[in-house]
Amino acid sequence: MYEGAVQDLIDELGRLPGVGPKSAQRIAFHLLSADPVDVRRLVDALTEVKARVRFCDICGNVTQEEQCRICRDPRRSLSQICVVEEPKDVVAIERTREFRGRYHVLGGAINPIAGVGPDDLRIKELLTRLANGEVTEVILATDPNVEGEATSTYLARMLVPMGLTVSRLASGLPVGGDLEYADEVTLGRAFEGRRRINA
Repeated sequence: MYEGAVQDLIDELGRLPGVGPKSAQRIAFHLLSADPVDVRRLVDALTEVKARVRFCDICGNVTQEEQCRICRDPRRSLSQICVVEEPKDVVAIERTREFRGRYHVLGGAINPIAGVGPDDLRIKELLTRLANGEVTEVILATDPNVEGEATSTYLARMLVPMGLTVSRLASGLPVGGDLEYADEVTLGRAFEGRRRINA
């Protein structure tokens, strides 16, 4: 335990996701020894992001305007919506350059243990977006974990009766991986998602 401000800084850093006690301590001491100009830039960046960044009125992605650049882009297809958990997932999918539709960010996944239910996510907003009939396909791109699967299943049960094409991102073996290191769920998914090869 350290005194006063140092311990307060370590405690606050430790509250960040993925930052454990040791990492929080390392970051705190790095900041203590850093040039004051560098620390001021960090403080300014944090202040700026809290003051200017908000969530898109349409999809829930991060933006500095009312709508994000993807929702403003007239070249994006209105017939497809890719449902993701967090804004960082939008960035990951955009990097592939494979999807030209729109997104819907839920703001998390169903997780009863953490007290997150369907009403805590942006599911009502998704249903509102689907009401006008422009969207014909919804791609469920939630994380391939227990919470993501629960969320995907919940949404599929709600969306399929609406007459929409509902699909789930395929999952399976990573490129460059070895079969012996794959867990049973991943290997099972790889078998489920296998594709026919045409010569």
